[in-house]
Amino acid sequence: MAIALEGTIGAKQSSVAVAAPKRDTRLDVLRGLALITIFINHVPGQIFENFTTKNFGFSDAAEAFVLISGIAVGLAYGPNFETGTWLQTATKAMRRAFTLYLAHMITTFMTLALFLTGAWIFHRPGLLCEINILAVLTNLKAGIPSLVLLGHQIGYNNILPMYGALMLMVPLILVLNAASPLLALVVSGTVWLFAGMYEIAPHNMLIEGYWFLNPLSWQFLFTIGIVGTVHVYRGGKLPQNPVLLVLAATYVVLSFAWVVGQLWSLGIALASLGLPPVLTGFDKTFLSLPRLLHVLALTYLVINIPVISRLLRRSADNPLAILGRHSLNVFVAGTILAMVGQVVLYINNHDRVGGPIFVVIGIAIQFAYAFHLERKRKLETGSRSRLLNRALVPVPVRVDRSRDRR
Repeated sequence: MAIALEGTIGAKQSSVAVAAPKRDTRLDVLRGLALITIFINHVPGQIFENFTTKNFGFSDAAEAFVLISGIAVGLAYGPNFETGTWLQTATKAMRRAFTLYLAHMITTFMTLALFLTGAWIFHRPGLLCEINILAVLTNLKAGIPSLVLLGHQIGYNNILPMYGALMLMVPLILVLNAASPLLALVVSGTVWLFAGMYEIAPHNMLIEGYWFLNPLSWQFLFTIGIVGTVHVYRGGKLPQNPVLLVLAATYVVLSFAWVVGQLWSLGIALASLGLPPVLTGFDKTFLSLPRLLHVLALTYLVINIPVISRLLRRSADNPLAILGRHSLNVFVAGTILAMVGQVVLYINNHDRVGGPIFVVIGIAIQFAYAFHLERKRKLETGSRSRLLNRALVPVPVRVDRSRDRR
């Protein structure tokens, strides 16, 4: 997941100040793969779901997405960050968080509309009992404010609130990292540990429990991405050790065997050790240690196996690179399409043929949308370039030589 670190950052350091470095597409490709995986997992009950990453290890696309986001934030905010520019960085991060909030509101209320419409038109009231919708409908007076205030999250609409909360933490993470990268990791890891041990998380307002993805836990993975990126940008090296490589590979294989072999009963043995569940369990809300270690082990393997780097390095016009380049817009579109898919599959009683067909069509629509956004971006970039060129063209000065002739 973090394979783009050294390639991207090295290009930035060796470039001339006036020439922007060529964009490294590996992060975009990985982000595109994560988007496709998330979409497939958000349309449960169809065959493609059996082949996504969650079936072959402790972590899934959500962990990859958050780590990639941390790397991207490190590239965007980290290189030029100074303690004196904290306010400017905080302003940018807040704007991004607000954008994520608006995107979340769009997907949330579109989901409500889709499920209500499906229940009404096709006479399937059972749709209203799905994905935490009923709690809103039975108490609209409290339900709508809860949605707006992020005190209630509809199922499969819970990544963006967590990501928005992480963006609000960016200035603090960068301040700690400027003081000491080790300090940033220690503080972040301590927050993660205490949040998991004592179940400290934003509470729901309509139903019992917490946010499905606790930002106080997930910030540790996000911080690792930021700190690692800034470290390499400043000339540091990521650890390369044969022993670590063997340990990472062993852990990934163990995770694969555990999940594929359905060895979850071994979790009882781990729990009997008396350690906190955040260290021995597999909970996604508090990002338990086995899940965290799995995504980090995968990342270490990706970084240190050159053939994977070559496979991920695609041209800027590669469909996956384009998909990942427009990740937020595509994610919003994919979430809405996934909710359509859930309604369709519910109405068709999870038809074995209709589900896979819908997923293929949905992925095709997301690629088409990404290509549309890319074409629009290129047109806008070309228009700005033409305007800039016109502004830089010197205006000929007309000299009046009539007096000289006199």
